Amino acid sequence: MKLTRRESVQRRHRRVRRKVSGTAERPRLAVFRSNQHIYAQVIDDQGQHTLVAASTLEPAVKSELNSGGNCEASAAVGKLIAQRAIEKGISKVVFDRGGNLYHGRIQALAEAAREGGLDF
Repeated sequence: MKLTRRESVQRRHRRVRRKVSGTAERPRLAVFRSNQHIYAQVIDDQGQHTLVAASTLEPAVKSELNSGGNCEASAAVGKLIAQRAIEKGISKVVFDRGGNLYHGRIQALAEAAREGGLDF
């Protein structure tokens, strides 16, 4: 039985989520990647709520980009999520790549978030 790409991503995400969990002291930076956009959230899993979020759908980000589905857009979202997290007093996070492989747009977002001041 051959898995579809979506099923493979879902399996990897479940495997990652078994080990990665966010706390109030060190929340989880979760990334979701679609073909056209990328979304990032900083989540406290114990309190079950999202602390900070950013995506390529936001008017401020969307206006300066040609496309939401490239590395440039991912880097912009990474900088924005880091800036918003620092404003809320969050500097340490655990990274949840959402079942995606760590390269391309996921890597661009992570590196931009690190440059923005997040520690993971």
